[in-house]
Amino acid sequence: MKRASIPLAAGLLLLAGLATACGGDKSGAPTNAPSKAAAGEASNAEAIYKANCVSCHGADLSGKVGPNLQKTGAKLSQEQITAKIQNGGGGMPSYKNTLKEPEIQALTEWLSAKK
Repeated sequence: MKRASIPLAAGLLLLAGLATACGGDKSGAPTNAPSKAAAGEASNAEAIYKANCVSCHGADLSGKVGPNLQKTGAKLSQEQITAKIQNGGGGMPSYKNTLKEPEIQALTEWLSAKK
């Protein structure tokens, strides 16, 4: 009888983990509130910007050596912004080996909101 309860317990733990990962709260009801991760993405993107981009694009995104980024989202698609960050070009270095993919994504989303 013990052997039959182990797979059942493992299955229940798996289901509980999936429910939590898929947006449920402790009651199992879906939540529509932004996650702490989503709330922190903007500040994370700003920190990534300050650590990697500010020397060329300025603290206020107005540009220095690099171009003004204040309205980047109105000029470029997210795909174009991601490609520019990853591959560089036109004097900009490539960041695909410097930044992790989630960092590039956070920076892309932050910049694409600048319109």
